[in-house]
This record gives sequence, structure tokens and C-alpha cells, in this order.
Amino acid sequence: MSKTVTKSVPVRGPADHEVRDQIVAAATEHFSRYGYEKTTVSDLAKAIGFSKAYIYKFFESKQAIGEMICANCLSQIEAEVRAAVDKADRPPEKLRRMFKSVVEASLRLFFQDRKLYEIAASAATERWQAARAYETRIRELLQDIVLEGRQSGDFERKTPLDETVMAIYLVMRPYLNPLLLQHGFDYIDEAPTLLSGLALRSLSP
Repeated sequence: MSKTVTKSVPVRGPADHEVRDQIVAAATEHFSRYGYEKTTVSDLAKAIGFSKAYIYKFFESKQAIGEMICANCLSQIEAEVRAAVDKADRPPEKLRRMFKSVVEASLRLFFQDRKLYEIAASAATERWQAARAYETRIRELLQDIVLEGRQSGDFERKTPLDETVMAIYLVMRPYLNPLLLQHGFDYIDEAPTLLSGLALRSLSP
């Protein structure tokens, strides 16, 4: 698990602190074994060997710990998506790679571990700041691709940019949101190709 510290996650104490990393690592393992909903801060304190009061010096709640874990997972997904996009030279291929990598990375990180999935589900249901910030960054990446495509002549320019970006994002969203992704398994193999193709046809100049 990455040790990413995300500014959107509510934490206490110094931003770079090995004890916080230790708490997050132990919590990740504990949540993976027993589940997020069934674990209390007291349970974590016993598992780590700290007092509950000491944990509260670094995190204001169990949700704050969950948000840190969620933010780290989302950062991994985002890094994979950006790496895939960067391998393409032209905007149409960047968009295809973005669709494909979003689905693959989300499946791998959220559904290989059903216990950690509970954290992702809570983040999506309760609209945690870590999840909202991730969605914003994905829309910004999508906007960059659309802008580049307009500048290169690959994409049409008549539709307002914000409308175009939001429409494509809404097509992509079921594969970003873990609560929605679980209902699309029957089409998970062909969905990235079909949906990115549809989006690209709508963007043709």
C-alpha cells in the first residue's frame, strides 16, 4: 500500500509521520481481514498495540483512517490511468486507453479484496472528500484530452467544452464508482471498447 498523504483527507499531527503510516498499514490489514464496518477504533488500537487516545492524535475518526486508505487506492488507480494515457500519442487513443485502464484498475483494486471494497462502497455512498477529489481529477484529465483533441483537429469544437466533458464522464462513471461497477460485470470485457468508440464517434468533427 502506498504511503500517499492526501490533503483532502482529514488528519492530525505532522503530515509526514511514520506512526500515521503504521496506523494506516495496520488498519488496511485489519479491514481486509475483518471488514471496515465491523472494525472499531478500539479494535485497531488493540491490533496495533497503541491506545485509542494515541490513534486519535493522528486521525479524528475511523472514517478518517478509511479515507486515507481509500485515497491511497484511488491514487494508485489514477496513476495507472495517467500512465496508460501518456503512452498514447493522439487524443482518440488516449481516450480509448483512459476507458480501458479505468475499468481494469478499478476491478483489480476494489474487487480482488472484498473487505476493502466496503471502504470503497462507504466512500461512494457517503461522498467522502477523497472520492470527490478523485472524481474531480479524473474529469480534469478527461478535459485535457478533449482540449488536446480539439486543438489537433481530431474532435469537434461546436459543443460547449463543459457539456462535452460531463457527458463523456457520465458514460465513464459507472466504471469509476464501485457501487455501480459491481452491476456491470456481464459487460465488463466489451464495455471499454464499445463506450469509448461511441464517445469518439460523437466527438468526430
